[in-house]
Amino acid sequence: MVNLWLQLLRLRKPLTTVARRTGLSRLGAFNETWTFLILAVLVVYFTLAAPGKFLTTYDLTQIATNAAIYLVLGVGMTFVIITAGIDLSVGSILVLSAVLSAEYTVHHGGAGSGWGAVLVSSLIALVTGLLWGALQGWLVAKAKVPPLIVTLGGFGAALGIAEIVTKGEDPTGAVSSKLQESIGFGKLFGQIPWLVVIAFVMTVVFALVLARTRFGLHTYAIGSNPEAARRAGVAVDRQLITVYALTGLLCGLGAVMWLAYFGTTSIAGHATDNLTVITAVVLGGASLIGGRGSVLGTVIGVFIPAVLSTGLIIIGVQQYWQDVTIGAVLVLAVYLDQLRRRRREHA
Repeated sequence: MVNLWLQLLRLRKPLTTVARRTGLSRLGAFNETWTFLILAVLVVYFTLAAPGKFLTTYDLTQIATNAAIYLVLGVGMTFVIITAGIDLSVGSILVLSAVLSAEYTVHHGGAGSGWGAVLVSSLIALVTGLLWGALQGWLVAKAKVPPLIVTLGGFGAALGIAEIVTKGEDPTGAVSSKLQESIGFGKLFGQIPWLVVIAFVMTVVFALVLARTRFGLHTYAIGSNPEAARRAGVAVDRQLITVYALTGLLCGLGAVMWLAYFGTTSIAGHATDNLTVITAVVLGGASLIGGRGSVLGTVIGVFIPAVLSTGLIIIGVQQYWQDVTIGAVLVLAVYLDQLRRRRREHA
């Protein structure tokens, strides 16, 4: 680790985000602070706009549960965006993973299947996501196809395969009742939904990976300056493949969580997942030009769309306007990111 730091610092064009750790920490703290303030303002607004209806115990549980799956996807997206990449296919990977998992369940007991079938179907979802993500990573790293094109193609291809397998219809008997009763509707100590627990564990694990390990350091280095990282000894291609594979794996986990909670593959219900997840990560302070971001920021960013959606429903705003609002929030987040970058360049 020490040798890597010395090599990075000796480069002609040093990696700012890696070399200036103090500045990175301060910048990260600033991003997370202003994002948290936005979240707090939204909570206060909806509380005042719908007194007694918003921020109830039921609402808090629902917001956390609804945000759990997007948080798992957002963790993977954070790594991708830090490398200056993008993944538009997360929703489709989730769908494909869910469909292949569901098809196994349908042919091995359906809703009445046992824990053996649950385990195998869950592994199918995880492996499907992992392999699809690794393939996209290989195309980005080895074939040198831009991430936007690779994942846009992956978005359509994964969804298309899912529709071919199911003939465009959500299969019946796709989820074991055991999975739904435990992971889907069960609660730790009778209070905390298991979906929230799973999302929390994934968040903590990968936050530590990003902030405290060589893998995290290499991820930041590639996003800051891939050529300099390569000259410093970082296996850039392997790192990129691993990052995209990780994102796919987390999409597979998201598929298991979705099946457990909703009991269906919802083939047509994930068209805007990429928008929601990218919005959350960028709101959390990650830069689309790479080299900056944090899992903590993503956690805060995920809850902004979640609170927005719940609050708008409570005050009677139509679903269509919710999508418009989330899209506008993404544009605003990117604009603020550009302003911060320009100020740093002129500082």
